[in-house]
Amino acid sequence: MDLSRAEPAPDGTPAVPDAEQAGIIAALRRRVRTACAEAGIPVEDRARLVLEITLLAEPVLDTGGTVTLETTAADGVLTITVRVPEPIAWQFPLGDQPVPVPADDDRASRQEMLALTDRADTLARQQQELRDELADTNSGVLAMYVELEQRDEQLRHAHARIFQELEDALRPRPPAVPGLELGVCYSPTEPDSPTGGDLYDWFVLPDGRLHVTLVDAVGHGVASTRDALTVTHAIRTLALEGHPFPDLIAHASRTLAPIAPDLMATVLLARIHPGTGATQLANGGHPEPVLVDASGDTRFLRPPVVGRGVGFPDPGSPGLVELGLAPGATLLLYTDGLVESRKDIDEGQARLLEAARTHADRPARVLPSEVVARMHDVVIYADDTVLLAIRRSAADANR
Repeated sequence: MDLSRAEPAPDGTPAVPDAEQAGIIAALRRRVRTACAEAGIPVEDRARLVLEITLLAEPVLDTGGTVTLETTAADGVLTITVRVPEPIAWQFPLGDQPVPVPADDDRASRQEMLALTDRADTLARQQQELRDELADTNSGVLAMYVELEQRDEQLRHAHARIFQELEDALRPRPPAVPGLELGVCYSPTEPDSPTGGDLYDWFVLPDGRLHVTLVDAVGHGVASTRDALTVTHAIRTLALEGHPFPDLIAHASRTLAPIAPDLMATVLLARIHPGTGATQLANGGHPEPVLVDASGDTRFLRPPVVGRGVGFPDPGSPGLVELGLAPGATLLLYTDGLVESRKDIDEGQARLLEAARTHADRPARVLPSEVVARMHDVVIYADDTVLLAIRRSAADANR
């Protein structure tokens, strides 16, 4: 199986759109998943293999190179070899029976991310148990404690890399929506622990509208990442099944209550028609979005009735915000880490309006990063931050 991409232009611009590279990577992942499924390879091993091969293939495809994938199953061993261009091989003992893989690439990716999350959670728990055992010993084991600290440092750096790869996989790229320009910035609390409960999801519905879900799960670390992923997946499923937009938050809360009774998360949903700009916002206890019009004026979009998030008493969004997103106008959706960095939310909201106004003329793809940098110039209270920008193209005004 050969996968290749054309050489980039002299100015560094890829000769083939990113969408084609994404298709090549998706085909590569499906090939790996099929081989693992037929060979009975456990989900955790498959997840690490898919992630490692993806990270090896992307830089080669970026420079116009060719990626070759070969799979063989013989003598009780599955061998997968990827040439990038040098061959790198992995071997796994064949399982007793096939391991099913979801047919949908998105569900397969989520299954793999959850497997990696569970593995990281297990490693963290084992590490804590080891530390607790050492704490019960006397001072005569100081040398053992020093050794443990060294191992702890090594493990922390290993976790950081795993978590970064995991977080990158959990942050979906902006979908291609004609008439809309999208941008995103994610800023973790700690650079060496980049997982948290602030996640987002965006996709195009069958009728062409853009659906956006922004979630801030209560808690920190791997557990909150799992909770946030659970909420985004539940809402995506309900939305694609056609459930009414105003009911999605309450419906997701009822659905998840029996299986995740301790899960709590604020949720913000947006539906945008790229042709008309018709926009709906459903707010379940989340910070209020900001509207930046074409002239640069800014204001908060406050719901008529304050809703509550998933897992809270009486969850839902009883009052929607509805507006027409004019050509050139931008919608900013964010989590509370953006406005609480100085511990004064009123000051943070005022600074956000000013930062959005100052950077209103910037392209949507870079606007979130520049606003976050401005808002986090002084950080007294650190929290995970997500900022999404959705702009209706000014060119639509002439249509």
